[in-house]
Amino acid sequence: MKRPEGFDRRATPTGAGLPDDAVGGKPVEGTPTKRRRPLQGIGARLRRSDAAKDASTPSKVKRSRRPVADDVDTDSIPVIGAPPSAASPAGARASGDPVPGASDRGGAKAAASEKSTLRAAQRQARRAAHERRRFEKLEVRRFTRRSRHRRLAWLSALVVTALLGGLIAVAVYSPLLALEEIEITGTSRISPDEVHAAVDGQLGTPLALLDYGALTDELSAFPLIRSYVTEAVPPHTLIIHIAERQPMASLMTASGYSLVDPAGVEIELSETRPAGVPLLELADPDAKGAAFESVVSVLLALPEPLLARVDRVTASTMDDVTLVFGGVGQRVVWGSVDRTPLKARVLEKLVALQDPNALVEYDVTAPLSAVVRPG
Repeated sequence: MKRPEGFDRRATPTGAGLPDDAVGGKPVEGTPTKRRRPLQGIGARLRRSDAAKDASTPSKVKRSRRPVADDVDTDSIPVIGAPPSAASPAGARASGDPVPGASDRGGAKAAASEKSTLRAAQRQARRAAHERRRFEKLEVRRFTRRSRHRRLAWLSALVVTALLGGLIAVAVYSPLLALEEIEITGTSRISPDEVHAAVDGQLGTPLALLDYGALTDELSAFPLIRSYVTEAVPPHTLIIHIAERQPMASLMTASGYSLVDPAGVEIELSETRPAGVPLLELADPDAKGAAFESVVSVLLALPEPLLARVDRVTASTMDDVTLVFGGVGQRVVWGSVDRTPLKARVLEKLVALQDPNALVEYDVTAPLSAVVRPG
């Protein structure tokens, strides 16, 4: 481009301080003038501007260092990195400008990736929290196992106690277990109907509330009852097992023959001598005396075959007991009750060796030197 005329010259103001002939732009002769540096072209200024931008902002685009000629139209040269000017064609863009929509697509992908990463992190955090809670529960169960077992044992005991209490309450107070039937067993000389009539006052009472003291008083009115045992059979039955007194001997009294048991309790009184039991001939007919107790001890020690052969027993004191067998009248001198079991065994051996019809006397007062004498 051609420089306009007078482009490099500075305008000189008119007025005072200058010679008259210098006004109007003409140099005054003899006046020294400054030599001015010619101005560079617009291309040089553009290169200096680009160099300053390169120093401040690095760019991946390699810029040309080729000088621009002075006569080149610099208005048509694009400036890299500079905003588009009005001289640029419509719709044109610099090479460094981003593609329209590319930043939006990149931002959407980045946001989606960030959301995915966040969800994965949240899942891992939830999984870790779940594992930690599970581990803590396992540790709590491990360290509280003994206390849990103790609580379970206490709870079981309470439940069992409550159940037992309920069953007891039902058994005691419920009419479902009331007494409705009484059975009497073991009687021969005693009438079962009489015993039933004596104890039927407790009918309708729950089995758990039966008055056994009153039952004892009612049965004590029967002297032939030696002992008894009661058995409650739910839901409504009471069984009374009676053991009657067994006669041991008979005593001659003023009223007749008294049948007594080993305890001296009178079982039966009759005018005739009872059969099957020996007759006691005592100096003291009292069934509670010492002689009676000695005779009972001897009779209880005898074997059953020898006891069945005894017809009479005499004793004036507790140390001179004598037995008399039935039949021909064999006698046994027993003496005191000392060593009674041994005397019974020796007498059994001696009797087995003798003729039952022989009239003899057995002396076992000294059992280790027993004697058999002719009667």
